[in-house]
Amino acid sequence: MNVEPLAAAFIVGLLGGTHCVGMCGGIVGALTAGVAEPARRSRLRMFVTQLSYNLGRISSYTLAGVIAGTLGRQAGLLELTGGFPLGRVIAGVIMILMGVYLGGWWHALRWMERAGSYLWKWIEPLGRKVIPVRQPWQALWLGMVWGWLPCGLVYTALALALASGSGVNGGAIMLAFGAGTLPTLLTLGVTFDVAGRWVQDVRVRRVAGVLVILLGLLLLAIAGQHGHHAHPR
Repeated sequence: MNVEPLAAAFIVGLLGGTHCVGMCGGIVGALTAGVAEPARRSRLRMFVTQLSYNLGRISSYTLAGVIAGTLGRQAGLLELTGGFPLGRVIAGVIMILMGVYLGGWWHALRWMERAGSYLWKWIEPLGRKVIPVRQPWQALWLGMVWGWLPCGLVYTALALALASGSGVNGGAIMLAFGAGTLPTLLTLGVTFDVAGRWVQDVRVRRVAGVLVILLGLLLLAIAGQHGHHAHPR
């Protein structure tokens, strides 16, 4: 597998942190509150809880990537396109839409999140059993459940995983994506008040949106070059 899909997935996760706050900020704040009682006020404890939640979330992303990559291989996407990098084209277009979404200019990917909500309504109750979170294992479980939350940002990375050629490649792509989201959500969990205000600033969201759009355009350019080589005249 080329390094471009891994790098793209990581950067999308990193730049999409402003979107992550909207989707996961509430639960991250609840985790912080759950371990911040006077008798238990400990930065280390909060860090372990937040890290456990995020590891659970990333493990679900990785599993979703394995499933997507396996399905893409079974469907023979690479063979059907004759080696043309269709996955990069799809991911590039979705990244551009995600950039527009992040910047607040057009909610282009809401339909994808609405489609995923049908599965989410069956999964979400599994997380309620460990709320309020008091122990790291509860945070880990909650993260594993929350990793299936309908999210256009996640679906952007899954588009890359789908056309990655194998379950292993798909899992690696989603692991890279999850690693990209980690700095924002982990920092948000430990310094919720300050970080939450910063990443929700409209200027920060628009800068992130522009950068994701540029990344999508770069992927389309790379796909065009590879497609030209795949079909020489």
